[in-house]
Amino acid sequence: MNILITGGAGFLGDRLARTLLQQGTLRGQRIDQIMLADLVAPRDAALLADARVRHHTGDLLGEIPALFAAQRWDAVFHLASAVSGECEANFDLGLHANLDTTRRLLDACRAQSQSGHPAPLFFFSSSVAVFGSDPALPLPAVVKDHTLPTPQGSYGTQKFVCEQLVADYTRKGFIDGRPARLMTVSVRPGRPNGAASGFLSGLFREPLAGEPSNCPVPLDTRVALSSPANTVAGIVAVAEASREAFGGRTAINLPALTVSVRDMLTALEALAGPEVMGLITHTPDAAIANIVSAWPSAFESARAPRLGLQADASFTAVLEQYVQDQPDAVRHPQARARLGLPPLP
Repeated sequence: MNILITGGAGFLGDRLARTLLQQGTLRGQRIDQIMLADLVAPRDAALLADARVRHHTGDLLGEIPALFAAQRWDAVFHLASAVSGECEANFDLGLHANLDTTRRLLDACRAQSQSGHPAPLFFFSSSVAVFGSDPALPLPAVVKDHTLPTPQGSYGTQKFVCEQLVADYTRKGFIDGRPARLMTVSVRPGRPNGAASGFLSGLFREPLAGEPSNCPVPLDTRVALSSPANTVAGIVAVAEASREAFGGRTAINLPALTVSVRDMLTALEALAGPEVMGLITHTPDAAIANIVSAWPSAFESARAPRLGLQADASFTAVLEQYVQDQPDAVRHPQARARLGLPPLP
């Protein structure tokens, strides 16, 4: 099986690739090759050392013809996108990176299937940003599988349009589409990005590293989250599911842990100590608060549990996962001591 992962140099693409390589198969077929396509080359030397891994760099919109001319793809995981804050600040960027690129990728898959090859599996990473509160259709307190998306931002609108394209290309038999709405992923490793939700990782990642971070929203703001491990487990489960088990062509909501920012910070203090909390400021940012508050914070899904998917148990468990995965990123001396990590040299 040959697999293409767009956004393959990102932390989710990297983690998905490592997960697939470790299990060795997808949908019962041996994985022969994983291509990581992104604007930049992957930085994980161990991943690149695997003989099954290749990478391709460049603007995806322009690189799709070359990627499909060189290889037939059995599965495509489309993770690449411009993020929420970027799309609000640069409308054209969002159209280019999210809508135009997805359409061209779908058409490349369509051409492949119409040339006599089986329709490829196509996983599309959508977002809970497709939901919002419209004056004519207020957002319910709990989002269910049948809740109508009414996005209130460019990013969510682009994702919802792409969901519908994936569903229609599936209906036509061009692809086996699997659109899934990812929750805000926390705690993301690495450096901050342009997402409005980026502070939901930075509030923990930076203080644990001994660096300052700001909370731009009220502490009682409730959010829907998923850890990196749980998110990738959801992606793989959606891809592995039979057509019947996936249930229809509409996007599935992956499981969410609902928690307030206040409770997240309480978990951080209990785990890492009060010294870490001293690095956090509370300066409001109305633009970020408006975007984040428009997203749903509570979900009730019947489809996800049928695929064996559950939300993270607690935000403490999410933080513990981050520390286990990224022990060298915890550079605050008192935090390392409380967490049982050896002193840094």
